[in-house]
Amino acid sequence: MCFVVFLFASCAPKQPQISRKSISQKPSATQRPYKVNGKTYYPLSSAEGYVEEGIASWYGPGFHGRFTASGERYNMYAFTAAHKTLPMGTEVLVTNLENGRQTVVRINDRGPFVKGRIIDLSYAAARALGMHKKGTAWVRIEALSASPTSRIDFDRGEFFIQVGAFKNYANALRLKERLARRFKIVVISPYHQGQEVFYRVQVFASQSLREARRILSSLERDFPRAFIVAH
Repeated sequence: MCFVVFLFASCAPKQPQISRKSISQKPSATQRPYKVNGKTYYPLSSAEGYVEEGIASWYGPGFHGRFTASGERYNMYAFTAAHKTLPMGTEVLVTNLENGRQTVVRINDRGPFVKGRIIDLSYAAARALGMHKKGTAWVRIEALSASPTSRIDFDRGEFFIQVGAFKNYANALRLKERLARRFKIVVISPYHQGQEVFYRVQVFASQSLREARRILSSLERDFPRAFIVAH
């Protein structure tokens, strides 16, 4: 009888030991590999040190209000973007290498899945980069925060507004003198594009991105091509 009891005890399946630690380490849905058009993509666990250059595109009215891969509704007027592998919530500095414009976006969607394209921007971001009419641009993207759990407050920094750019230095100087009546800090920053040099006129706006955007709105009435630059 003792033998029978021992036999059943030894044959009974062992219950798996599930620790709280193993549960907490389970990747979120947005961090799991996924397949699009037969290709599997593996989201990065961290965005630290991530830099990439390639073609940026943008998506707008046809997707406005739809759910993104992160579960948020897409807002074409917010500064967001889609990337194939960066962690959701990563803040990315995007530089339009064709005109020098910059903006910061937050990754909240997956894509683009067109060959050669590295990021799909919202309409607001594309407009800030001066590429919304053309549709695409050659850009550099640099991750500013490693992951959603280590987000940095990118509302704080040194934010300038570029009001104009001139090949003729005298024209840049005249605009600087005009803007100096309103702003305490106005600088002329040379920018080399191939064999040409452009003199960019920039005013210091604020140490707050929100405030800089407010000032940009007031300047756009007289300078519709003005945009924010993060120093």
